[in-house]
Amino acid sequence: MSFGRARRLQNVTFVLIPGAGGAAWYWHRVESALRKRGHDVVAVDLPADDETAGLPEYVEAILAAIGDRQADLVLVAQSMGAFSAPQVCAQRPVALLVLVNPMIPVPGETAGDWWANTGQAEAMRANDAREGRGAAAGPGDPAFDEVTYFLHDVPEHVAAAGAAHQRGQAGTPFGQPWPLEAWPDVPTRMLTGRDDRLFPAEFQRRLAAQRLGIAPDEIDGGHLVALVHPARVADYLESCRAQIARGSQ
Repeated sequence: MSFGRARRLQNVTFVLIPGAGGAAWYWHRVESALRKRGHDVVAVDLPADDETAGLPEYVEAILAAIGDRQADLVLVAQSMGAFSAPQVCAQRPVALLVLVNPMIPVPGETAGDWWANTGQAEAMRANDAREGRGAAAGPGDPAFDEVTYFLHDVPEHVAAAGAAHQRGQAGTPFGQPWPLEAWPDVPTRMLTGRDDRLFPAEFQRRLAAQRLGIAPDEIDGGHLVALVHPARVADYLESCRAQIARGSQ
């Protein structure tokens, strides 16, 4: 489903924005797949481990990575990246915004409050119960099991390579209200991993309907779906670009 006005998308730059931890590496498999399709791609590194950096600095980092590119911009935001990507739309023309397993904010909401506001913990525990897992600690708790909720379907060799790219996530942006007065008037798509244990698919469907009035598209894969099914994610992004392009002609 889409949100906002369509534009013609021919010569595009895909701007890949990571979630918590801010490592551009997260997107490296999708980046490679898109480049093989002949696209310009920018994978953004965010200053996520810097306690002096918050949402404004994340937006600045994205804008700096885009530079003076004149092609149509397709922003692709993973998880917490949904707090930053819409703000870029207020400063640069953006043709398409794609959210992947996102934390969808509303005006004035902080990323710290988002969890309780959306009922994420309850949704995660209900999903755990359905799938036969016991009660678990949530993100931010020292007992949180990253293998169970992030890496359960990531290929072992990919997870091993990712260890060198892991950075801690500073708390600063979690206390900063989302500053936009409304969602930007930009075509918006959402991709949900059916096997996401952190943000279960049912939870994502509800949030997308309540906060954006759209229904997400779905593929197999967990929260880190770009590491698990990079070709499928690249195919999806290409299909979104093509559909918007056809719709605007």
